[in-house]
Amino acid sequence: MTDTQVREKTPVDFWFDPLCPWAWMTSRWMLEVEKVRDVEVRWHVMSLAVLNEDKLDELPERYRELLGPKGWAPVRVVVAAQQKFGEEVTGKLYTALGTKIHNEDRGATREVIADALAEVGLPAELLAYADSDEYDQVLRDSHNDGIERVGQEVGTPVISVPGADGEEVAFFGPVVTPAPRGEAAARLWDGTLLVASTPGFYEIKRTRTKGPSFE
Repeated sequence: MTDTQVREKTPVDFWFDPLCPWAWMTSRWMLEVEKVRDVEVRWHVMSLAVLNEDKLDELPERYRELLGPKGWAPVRVVVAAQQKFGEEVTGKLYTALGTKIHNEDRGATREVIADALAEVGLPAELLAYADSDEYDQVLRDSHNDGIERVGQEVGTPVISVPGADGEEVAFFGPVVTPAPRGEAAARLWDGTLLVASTPGFYEIKRTRTKGPSFE
């Protein structure tokens, strides 16, 4: 390849809800993969509140509280920012929100959302969309796009890539903690693509014995 040639990067579509600590771990791994493989992440929103809205009565009280108005607020603000300022702000705002919600253990408060907006240079007025349903249909459309690619029995994150044969490969996860770095991130990526693209492959799973480690 000459200096004038640019290798085309493989697009990786990633669906997240800012509230989900496991999606946050996977997203940090995915940023590591960008450094060691020719991939480019495209960020999309999904919503745990939408995912669980028909079964809230079956969930423990703490989850019902989390997926109520508090659960809608961060993702609504991300969607509003995306609609008003373009797709390129999505990943930056997600990083600012996730760092404060998860790494700093501040939770998804209005103050945290306001601080995240300020950190990435977005107007404070966007905070008003935390309580607005103006872009809820956009949110639902993005959510459904991700879920329809991988199936109804999963949560966040969802990842979708073009397969070697041209067909889409979409999967939930991987769920991992802490997020692998460097070549460890690359090996996990290669292995995930290998199993996800194997005809007839559906699932590998084991019980989680550790919580997310935000190292």
